[in-house]
Amino acid sequence: MLPGCKHEPPVPPELVDDGGGNGGGDTTTVNPDPCDPDTVYFQNTVLPLLVSYCAGTGCHDAITHEDGVRLYDYAHIMQQVTPGDPADSDLWDKGIAETGGDAMPPPDQPQLTSQQEQAIYTWIMQGAQNNECLGCDTTNVTYNGTIKPLFQSKCNGCHSGSSPDGNLDLSQYSVSNTIAMDGRLAGSVQHLTSYNAMPPSGGMLPNCEIDQILIWIQDGAPNN
Repeated sequence: MLPGCKHEPPVPPELVDDGGGNGGGDTTTVNPDPCDPDTVYFQNTVLPLLVSYCAGTGCHDAITHEDGVRLYDYAHIMQQVTPGDPADSDLWDKGIAETGGDAMPPPDQPQLTSQQEQAIYTWIMQGAQNNECLGCDTTNVTYNGTIKPLFQSKCNGCHSGSSPDGNLDLSQYSVSNTIAMDGRLAGSVQHLTSYNAMPPSGGMLPNCEIDQILIWIQDGAPNN
């Protein structure tokens, strides 16, 4: 993620108004009400998972697009999806549900959990909408309740496993704390000059999630 970056004091938080994600570049249906617990939202859940676990360098990113498949925005992802029918969706039937050497992600890479796979399946079943929920809590930010789950869904596809990108395993608190306190995490999620952008594709994290990370950093990046 961040090879060659200088160790600097933490970047002062640049907190912004809560808002939606910047990924996809397509018309997004926004739910202004509290998130429906029975709905899987593309911008909140599905896009981050696909960008993290499938659209990394050398796979289904904008440069490599292995087998002609691009999985970093709504328009391209929908080329692999039949709304309402996972069995007729290459994303599911020939990708996530595949086994053996053709599985996605490949067997030697960090894997989606069964819950994450189910979320993608449910999103397809629900019509594969480009939807988003703006519900986001910045009043009680903790590592285990907020930051760790955020990293699990949006970062660990690249930054975990036996060969994590940049040699940074963000499934480990000690690593997360280190890059939080030396300024690299704040610089990367804000896409500041001289820092490697995180995520590298699919747009920036939603403003509220960036705020959550910056609040956690400002609090000293505790293991709480």
